Amino acid sequence: MEKLLHYAWKHKMYPLGTLATTDGRTVEVIDTGLYNRTDAGPDFFNAKVKVNGMEWVGNVEMHVKASDWYRHGHDSDKAYDNVILHVVCEDDMEVKTCSGRIPAQMLLAVPEWLKTDYGHLLYTDKYPPCYECIADIPRIKTHSWIAALQTERLEQKTEAILLRLEQNGKSWEKTYFQTLARNFGFGINGEAFETWATYIDLTKAGHHRAELFQLEAMFTGQAGLLDRMEERYSKEYAYLKHKFKLEQMDGSLWKYLRTRPQNFPHVRLLQLARMFHEQRTGLSQLLDCKDVKGIGTLLGIKGAKLNLIVINTVIPILFAYGRTKGKEEYCERSFSLLDEIKAEDNNIVRMWRECGLEVHTAGDSQALIQLKKEYCDKRECLRCRFGYEYLSMRKNTK
Repeated sequence: MEKLLHYAWKHKMYPLGTLATTDGRTVEVIDTGLYNRTDAGPDFFNAKVKVNGMEWVGNVEMHVKASDWYRHGHDSDKAYDNVILHVVCEDDMEVKTCSGRIPAQMLLAVPEWLKTDYGHLLYTDKYPPCYECIADIPRIKTHSWIAALQTERLEQKTEAILLRLEQNGKSWEKTYFQTLARNFGFGINGEAFETWATYIDLTKAGHHRAELFQLEAMFTGQAGLLDRMEERYSKEYAYLKHKFKLEQMDGSLWKYLRTRPQNFPHVRLLQLARMFHEQRTGLSQLLDCKDVKGIGTLLGIKGAKLNLIVINTVIPILFAYGRTKGKEEYCERSFSLLDEIKAEDNNIVRMWRECGLEVHTAGDSQALIQLKKEYCDKRECLRCRFGYEYLSMRKNTK
């Protein structure tokens, strides 16, 4: 209920008649303030309200019950000293700040229509729950939300890459190699490939870059997959293992069930060994590629597999690298690559198309994947712009 109260306040979805404090003073909301998404501090910062004609600038705190102020410990927290208005659904007591001041308190009921329509979003069997309004949302609003979701998805992927970067001692080469390896698993073996990449010392592998067979032996041996290879690989790996004091990963992590022969892990590892042998796995080479065609030429991959690698490896790496190094050209190239690739064809994309959305590029499809996973699946309708449009349209019918 408190989240819904926040929403009603933020978007002014409450009766527009005269508002008043619990002691009878008139209240005029000039600016609802900046919503605080964290758990620390008041709910809205820098709000502007007039109480009995006097303008106040400060923070607004909200609770279902006024007594929640004390239950949450705000009476002993200096962060709440600047609260100018305490908005509650139930006025069960007067409250005081840490400094002993009594903030103005206002009773605000969440409209019944908002409770009902929000309940529909939460509990309807239809998916997505806002399907009824999608086709009627102006294209400029849809485009704006899609663009924001694209950036949000890239930033989320950037977090995972930066975590790898930290674990790799700030080495971008190792981080890129691990990210590339992960996506060679194409889903089912992604985790195993990333684990395997941590067992590959690029410096040691570089000592044998000129000998493809030795690289193949090292790559498959470190993966614990020599039982899938000819006997000569085991002999060569035994030599390399002794020379470099190598430790291999647990081979039981690999999955072969329902995997096509061309996607078997040991086959993919041989491909990676050849790419490393031909010096096609370096970040510096990737940074020189300007478009999808150039990336395909570098990696020696084409078609649907190339698109998957570009979407899940190249674009996030470029975006993360650009953000970290302050080189905007790489961030811009990320978005250009998304626009260059056609939209993915999967259940999520087809679902949104059935709702009336136009989906043309990989940027669109990646945004809609983000929308479903981070908003629809979690029922975060109050944070979604489509959810806002749905509730706004419903409000206008009341």
